[in-house]
Amino acid sequence: MAERNLDFDTIIDRKNSNCIKYDFAKERGHSEDEIPLWVADMDFKTSSYVQDAFVQLAEHGIYGYSEGKKKYFDAIKNWFEKNHNWSPKENWLVKTPGVVFALAMAIKAFAKPGESVLIQQPVYYPFSEVITDNGCHLVSNDLILDNDKKYKIDFEDFENKIVSENVKVFILCNPHNPVGRVWTKDELVKLGDICLKHNVIVVSDEIHCDFTFKGKHNVFASLKKEFENISVICTSPSKTFNLAGTHLSNIFIPNPKLRAEFQKQVNAAGISQLNVFGIVACQVAYENGGVWFSAVKNYIEENCNFIKNFVEKELPGVDFIEHEGTYLVWLDFRNLVFSTEKLDEVIVRKAKLWLDSGKIFGKTGEGFQRINVACPRSILKDAMLRLKNALY
Repeated sequence: MAERNLDFDTIIDRKNSNCIKYDFAKERGHSEDEIPLWVADMDFKTSSYVQDAFVQLAEHGIYGYSEGKKKYFDAIKNWFEKNHNWSPKENWLVKTPGVVFALAMAIKAFAKPGESVLIQQPVYYPFSEVITDNGCHLVSNDLILDNDKKYKIDFEDFENKIVSENVKVFILCNPHNPVGRVWTKDELVKLGDICLKHNVIVVSDEIHCDFTFKGKHNVFASLKKEFENISVICTSPSKTFNLAGTHLSNIFIPNPKLRAEFQKQVNAAGISQLNVFGIVACQVAYENGGVWFSAVKNYIEENCNFIKNFVEKELPGVDFIEHEGTYLVWLDFRNLVFSTEKLDEVIVRKAKLWLDSGKIFGKTGEGFQRINVACPRSILKDAMLRLKNALY
């Protein structure tokens, strides 16, 4: 049986499907004539193998408590061995309803209220929320944007903040959302060595690991045996195969003591078995979804190149930030000398676009916008023309 869902140009009407991207504009303060390129899911059908598995499961008619067996883990392991040269062990695995949920559980497990948790802003905004909502102190090692429009890490500030703020947990984002970096092996080892030196636990969000276009994704725990002892590796098929609504993530914690502390918090939250559709989707996607994923990745890379070329030729004063990974593009509007509020107003009210304003990713994100490019190219072309007409 061949993969069927390889047409990424046809626009699929998602309205009236209860998706937050299209059906909740009014509730979120937007108008329905805006093009939504914000929340990080795709406007593409998932692999037909997953779709067929869902139909078979739905027709069975019983959706009771379910769990993954050995084939479930084997599918994950084989995917990571093939694509990322990493062989996780089965007893490292703790399944959760999502990566953000896992981040919250990790903070509860490894940092007491009032203690410090470090992130690297501008970064995915739930990082900040799960830190402050759990009563912890947020510390940011702000990323530095160089003259080549590429973000770098200030390692001296990283270590100084860990020491001065007595940081207990570092939440790593790799590939980085929203700035698009795929951290190199050298960068990750340098971060890891500092964390080892100061007994900092590294919670690594690697949910976008399969969308790397430049460089190579390195699973943090794979880089040094010693890193396994301080690692919580957060993975999920949700970005790779457009399965966010199935609410399933695979969290790998090699250190048994850390794993037990993490599991205790998951248990305390009342989580045991997860969504039966998520369990089925994960195994089937990793087993049979390779052809679909290769095709969608190539299409998204072409979308990224389209945006880059359009910005450079048609949007003077706007900078395309060097893009290495994720399907989320980061644009710098600061040279246009708009206030953050004015920029948001122009994009939303004049261009009729629903993007993610950079301010939600931290103060260092002000003047930027994040665009989800995982959609048919015709939609992107319409959006970019709207943006051009609104700005000039």
